[in-house]
Amino acid sequence: MKNYFSKYKIRLSLLVVVLIAYYFSLPKQLFKDSTSTVIESVEGYLLGAKIAKDMQWRFPENDSVSVKFGHCITQYEDAYFYKHWGFNPISIVKAFNENRKAKKVIRGGSTLTQQVIRLARKNKRRTYLEKFIELILATRLEFKYSKKKILSLYASHAPFGGNVVGIDAASWRYFGQNSQNLSWAENATLAVLPNAPGLININKNRIKLKEKRNRLLKKLFQKSIIDSLTYHLATQENLPEKTFPLPQFTPHLLEKINKKHSGKRIQTSIKIGLQKQLNSLIKQHYNELQQNHIYNAAAIIIDVKTRNIVAYVGNTPTDKTHQKDVDIIDKARSTGSILKPFLYTSLLNAGEILPNTLIADIPTQIAGYKPENFNLKYYGAVPAGKALTKSLNIPAVRMLQFYGLDRFYHDLNNLKLNTISKGANHYGLSLILGGAESSLWDLTRAYTGLASTLNHYDQTQGEYYEEELVELNYFKKNTSKLGKKTKEYPIYDAGSIYTTFNTLLEVNRPEGDENWEFFDNSKSIAWKTGTSFGFRDAWAIGINPDFVVGVWVGNADGEGRPGLTGITTAAPILFDIYDLLPNSNWFSPPYDELEKIATCQKSGYRKSDICTEIDSIWIPRAGLKTQACPHHQWIHLDYTESYRVNSSCEPLSKMKHKSWFVLPPIQAYYYQQHNPFYKPLPPYRTDCLSNTESPMEFINTFKNEHIFLPKDFEGELNSLVIKVKHTQVNTKVFWYLNAHFIKTTQAIHEIAIKPKKGVHTLTVVDEFGYELKKEFKILE
Repeated sequence: MKNYFSKYKIRLSLLVVVLIAYYFSLPKQLFKDSTSTVIESVEGYLLGAKIAKDMQWRFPENDSVSVKFGHCITQYEDAYFYKHWGFNPISIVKAFNENRKAKKVIRGGSTLTQQVIRLARKNKRRTYLEKFIELILATRLEFKYSKKKILSLYASHAPFGGNVVGIDAASWRYFGQNSQNLSWAENATLAVLPNAPGLININKNRIKLKEKRNRLLKKLFQKSIIDSLTYHLATQENLPEKTFPLPQFTPHLLEKINKKHSGKRIQTSIKIGLQKQLNSLIKQHYNELQQNHIYNAAAIIIDVKTRNIVAYVGNTPTDKTHQKDVDIIDKARSTGSILKPFLYTSLLNAGEILPNTLIADIPTQIAGYKPENFNLKYYGAVPAGKALTKSLNIPAVRMLQFYGLDRFYHDLNNLKLNTISKGANHYGLSLILGGAESSLWDLTRAYTGLASTLNHYDQTQGEYYEEELVELNYFKKNTSKLGKKTKEYPIYDAGSIYTTFNTLLEVNRPEGDENWEFFDNSKSIAWKTGTSFGFRDAWAIGINPDFVVGVWVGNADGEGRPGLTGITTAAPILFDIYDLLPNSNWFSPPYDELEKIATCQKSGYRKSDICTEIDSIWIPRAGLKTQACPHHQWIHLDYTESYRVNSSCEPLSKMKHKSWFVLPPIQAYYYQQHNPFYKPLPPYRTDCLSNTESPMEFINTFKNEHIFLPKDFEGELNSLVIKVKHTQVNTKVFWYLNAHFIKTTQAIHEIAIKPKKGVHTLTVVDEFGYELKKEFKILE
């Protein structure tokens, strides 16, 4: 043996080199052409595709070729495909003889395997040397891949006319459906095209194309691949009359995926049926909205349990003038009131308020900032929950000031509202009313995290996951990881979230749905709307245990429109979307994080010893540390119960003692307008010495304020109107400006003055000697 190797050393070395060359002759990647970005639904249905960089409709390789197309292409191109090792010697000899006689290439003897090589080598000029190279590479391809893989390579890269490459793109362009669903006639039509792709022309070569198709169908019948009935029916089918546009059910999601996965085939979490319904719904509302020159809207539906996005509409089917290509879902827009539930939850979680704690709703000025309610009304004092459901701005600002701007900004960061990043002082108290910007993506993710926290708390019997605020997912294979279980809540405890969601159940539905709660089949949905300043952005977000739905409506260029509010434009879309979704049971109460206590019915605080009307409600456990009701006090009345008295005018034995619900004067002034059963404190009897409490309060809030008095149409300065609330009816009040007497008022304490430029002091004294003072400055 040693002598044999020594004798044939050169030959053996050459053989080794040839074998090595043969082994490495086939490139690791046969095809390097750019491919279309293709996205599919979770069911595998085509959602959309983006043309490849070389402007070809060339889908990424598909390992699956339909049985029908496999039969058609092999019978037409290579009947011995499953028997040869890459080339067919008989076909090669026949082709050689015919070409030699004709003195030109009139026939090819290529197998499908050789054609794969030719396609990979960019269809180089047909020469005998090129044929030899193809033959060598074809045999190598046979050694490397299975017949199924070789067939799929051919089907994925064969030309099908025009700028259409591959069976997948061709089936959608010519027949408007998936290649797996094509008929025998349609598969036969596509099978003859790579041999002569120029035949696919609506106006040319149609007769020749049909003849070739029918000859292939006849061969399939003769080979007993199809039966007689199938053959005759297939030959009667018409050729395609036109090319179809590729489906574009989620164009904005396609663009989002294309940025990171260009040229890939991505199976998403989108449910095709729901996506089609959402597209139709958004189009329907768009047709109505555009009549008010509102051109853009976006909606997203999230499966709470998986974090999967199951439907995604980034914009309306408007035109380029109105920026139809802009994906609104991930764009930062003014939040309006959509952050208010987070503040309410923060206060509950910190034990700062109870669900119905009274919050002042009066004219308010804080460091020059004057919030106003949307309806420009004041309610004096409202329960915190009602302030949330009615989306009142003044109570929200007061609650934010009470809770702390920096604390709430920290909470928003924990909720991963990434675009709210300029620091708490940059936004100020307007943060809660739309002074910051966030996206539909971030907001729905945050609300989904809260809903999931509740779900998991129930499923784990009282535990939380560390990472509830995971990223939303749009891939079929979800890799979201929630972290470890823990007894510590991630941001908010389950009791606070549950209380907030229960409160949001009570939000009044859009016009026409006022009586929704009286129907047995009504859906339990916690929801909140928002409207940004200037009517530029309208929001609506809904939550139940299974789905979170987010809707934004407005103009992409920021143009405001009258009537562009969350309740009138976004909310109707929200509830129409929930009508598409299955019913859900409501969240299970997290009893381990709740406590049932007695609260004062009128104030919403924990019951004090002197509260006479109480409610028994469930509250987050943190609320146990809130203060007892401060609005009830003992008062002492005479025997008629018409006047208050004290020891200076009435013996203790003759006094009647009663618990009385009392609000500060300015709160009482507005509260009584909306609560006619509110009873102000009775006045002191005239023979009683006055106590130290002040019965008066300015309704105007202009302490140390710079005031500008505008002029009317005649050039005269408008008056400055000042009001005072007095707890004792019909008491006389005396008004002084800079120590100069102005007038006396009784019952209704209101004056109109026109002070000159400069600093002024206003003094108000009642007939019992109580005094109020305010200093202000008039500007020109």
